[in-house]
Amino acid sequence: MTDSQTDRSGYAATRTALSRSHHAPGEIYTSPEIFRREAEVYFMREWLFVARVEGLPNPGDYHTLRVVGEPIIIARDKGGELHACYNMCVHRGVEVAYGSGNTRSFKCPYHGWVYDLDGSLTGAAYMGDTEGFDLKACRMRPLRLDVWRGNIFVNFDADARPLAEAVADFETDFAFLGMEKCRLGNRIVMELDCNWKFVHENLMDFYHVGVLHANTFGAKFAWEDENVHARSDGGLSIFYDAGPPTPGAEPLLGKMPWLEDRPHSFACTGYLPPNLTIFGRIDCIRPMVAWPIDESHTQVIIYHLFPESFFERADIEETLKIYHDYQLTVLEEDRSMLISMQSAMSSPAYKPGRLSVLERPLHNFLNGYLDRIIGDDGREAAE
Repeated sequence: MTDSQTDRSGYAATRTALSRSHHAPGEIYTSPEIFRREAEVYFMREWLFVARVEGLPNPGDYHTLRVVGEPIIIARDKGGELHACYNMCVHRGVEVAYGSGNTRSFKCPYHGWVYDLDGSLTGAAYMGDTEGFDLKACRMRPLRLDVWRGNIFVNFDADARPLAEAVADFETDFAFLGMEKCRLGNRIVMELDCNWKFVHENLMDFYHVGVLHANTFGAKFAWEDENVHARSDGGLSIFYDAGPPTPGAEPLLGKMPWLEDRPHSFACTGYLPPNLTIFGRIDCIRPMVAWPIDESHTQVIIYHLFPESFFERADIEETLKIYHDYQLTVLEEDRSMLISMQSAMSSPAYKPGRLSVLERPLHNFLNGYLDRIIGDDGREAAE
């Protein structure tokens, strides 16, 4: 990183208390050097939500993805155990699988080396005369994998804290949502022309809801500041009022059975750094992940989760499409704003504006983020 990017004085106006604070400098959304540091200190060291267990139900099921450029495979072996490893042949580094599917083994398309579902090498033609080559000692580099309430997480850091410790606050605040009793209805995958942080900032920015989303869910939206539970790492839990994510703000499939005692307006949002935001409603749960592609492009994946019992309904497919299409409508409302903000970050005319008291979640997010990127000794105590 350059001297200007490590100069903490440039962030002093964001590090101060909310009532005196400004938004962050544009460079954190545009700098390739900062993006590389984010990959190193954030995405390579924290637990990352990558999939749902029901997305890999059978032995041989696998899913591939890239995390800040690194290719990985999630697979379920013949005994039903889940594994994660780099999607990288130990011979020349070629990816051995693409997309998602079911297979008995992985075969490198370049030289034909074969791997078991746990990443261990089982076949390498014409290597028998290679001195010191031990087939059994070779495997694609493994990643740590664990599951929390039906959600699969991976971690690149072998020394990272256990997943249970990383999600302890989420367990306290959101265990009652019963994510492990739900299954995936559908997914939305979208690429946005903005930095990954803008995605999460937008999701916790309640200030804009009544303006930008006035014609969708904004009219049903209400919250109180005392229901914002902010954590020092930038994570948070928020409980508020909002209708179900449907055109008429009604639960089209009914309430989740274990939330029958909650009002129709029940809503909550949680952010687990660095890539997971969850939305809970009376009828469904929506985990949403933001995968950085580069400093100005992000892949967003939204998972729509519903109780198992809902899938017994005859109208389930057409109803799921209503939820899917409504979420797309909301995303399109946000898209142009995210693109516009990203564009502004590169302009010499841009000067970070003042934060509103309604932007406390953003202030907490930015300071938790800056603690990781530049260190925490410049952060002023919260008000």
